[in-house]
Amino acid sequence: MAVGTQEEHIVGRVWVVRLDPYGRPSAGTVRLSCSRPACADQRLPNATAGRKAAVAHVNTHLAHIRAGGGPRPGAWCGCRAADCAWHTPDPGTLPKRRTGAQPSAGAVRCGGPVVLAVYADRAGRLWRIAETCTRCAAATPECRVLDIAPPPPRPAPAEAGQAAAKRPGAERKPAGSTARSGAAAVFSDHGPFPMSPVADASSCTATGPAPVPCARAASPATTPGHAKRWGKIAQRTVPYDLQPDALRMELIELGDAFRAYQRRTEPDLALLAQLHERKARAFALWADVTGDGSLRHEAKRAEIAAQTTRDMHANRGGPVGDTVSANEPVVERLLTRSQAAHARTVLDYVQANAPHPDAEVRLVVLLLTLRAARAGTGNITGQDLTGWLPGDAEQVLKRLIAADWLHLPGTVTETLASRPEDPTAFTVPTLQPAQPRPFTFGKTSRARISGWAQKVVGDRKIRKKELDATTRLLALYTAAHTRPDGRLGHAEDGGLHLDKIAAFCALPPEKIAEHAGLLVAADWLTETDTAQGMLHGQLAERVLPLGGLL
Repeated sequence: MAVGTQEEHIVGRVWVVRLDPYGRPSAGTVRLSCSRPACADQRLPNATAGRKAAVAHVNTHLAHIRAGGGPRPGAWCGCRAADCAWHTPDPGTLPKRRTGAQPSAGAVRCGGPVVLAVYADRAGRLWRIAETCTRCAAATPECRVLDIAPPPPRPAPAEAGQAAAKRPGAERKPAGSTARSGAAAVFSDHGPFPMSPVADASSCTATGPAPVPCARAASPATTPGHAKRWGKIAQRTVPYDLQPDALRMELIELGDAFRAYQRRTEPDLALLAQLHERKARAFALWADVTGDGSLRHEAKRAEIAAQTTRDMHANRGGPVGDTVSANEPVVERLLTRSQAAHARTVLDYVQANAPHPDAEVRLVVLLLTLRAARAGTGNITGQDLTGWLPGDAEQVLKRLIAADWLHLPGTVTETLASRPEDPTAFTVPTLQPAQPRPFTFGKTSRARISGWAQKVVGDRKIRKKELDATTRLLALYTAAHTRPDGRLGHAEDGGLHLDKIAAFCALPPEKIAEHAGLLVAADWLTETDTAQGMLHGQLAERVLPLGGLL
């Protein structure tokens, strides 16, 4: 059996919990199923009850896993066992090597310690818990790392030497040969790096499986007559004659840096993002020098991994490259940095395309746009509308219908009377696929941004104070334009321009201070100041998770 094959490792555990329609479509019944054989299917009356049951089921699994010791350091990456299909395109779309063969799906993608990760596809009603590697978790969209496995114990140098001396055939190895011991650097799948073809077949033992590859003759890069270093990165051997020499040394040092990172007991996402960025640049240059398309594909994957790692770091404490004070709160953001940027794009779109400038109309247009952003259609209930606009919902709907911005299958009265179990389907003609698409985000980001806006508008203290649509629009604008520490606006500006706020919220600039004071009273902002044509302030600590990362 070849070293590094999946059969020599413990396969990473994977559980899949999903919701599927059950019975007649009009009934709305769903079935909850789990890939664990001991879990029986459940039938729930509607999708809302199904999601609650699915989340509870996932949390129960996580509790059992953590009680049993958490992720196992010796586990094979579950994503790699699935050919890394959770975060990579179909193999048929990948660039070919010069020989015409497709790059191996599992040979170059894994790295880092084993982690326990959970993935939730809200639109697809699927949850996946898996033991996977750090690199695959970072490259998988909407994947959240919950726990990290402790590093595997490494044998002491003396013990490693004694074990090597006891292996069959060790006494027959040539004196000048170099052997790979059990202490060789490993990736997250805990398989040794793939070795070059054996130079001298006579030095290999012919009987019995060996725990490590056979010895090989020294390569030119390691002979006394050569001063060049030999190295590996991403399971690729760096050619000793690669030019320019600065590229060769950078690849070798990067390989050493990644292996040093894998030996860390605690993750450092800022450092990992920098390593991925360096790898992307180095592999792109390597591809230019050699013409190998698989190297360019690896460079693109490194760019994606770097961006994902930066988003993870920003969500946990602050953007990579910024100096974050120890006194700043560390919160888990509802939106990633890219999703927050998409949310600001939607705000700009609504400001430019709302059929009426009134704050009430603009608020409803914003929330309906987020629900229909992908297909031009969505669902709404009377409870949604009365929650957004307690006394003006009927008039706003009539104005949107009269402007031909909104189409409803029935009357406005029927829409306001619709219940969650029987929502009203609406259509926004300007957002249908036949029209130019104004947004580029996917269905998962759409759901996340829509949920973010709903949480802002429906904040309990804002509802308790019965703040009007203008103040709620101001709350949305401030939440979308904050730094990681909760301060409003970019650092170089020191705040938000009053004229831009006034244009979005449909109110005169001199009225902004009054509405900002209402948000302070609702514990949305801790302080405000409108000096020099800017709104200065900071989000309250309780709403920091809703802040958008500038």
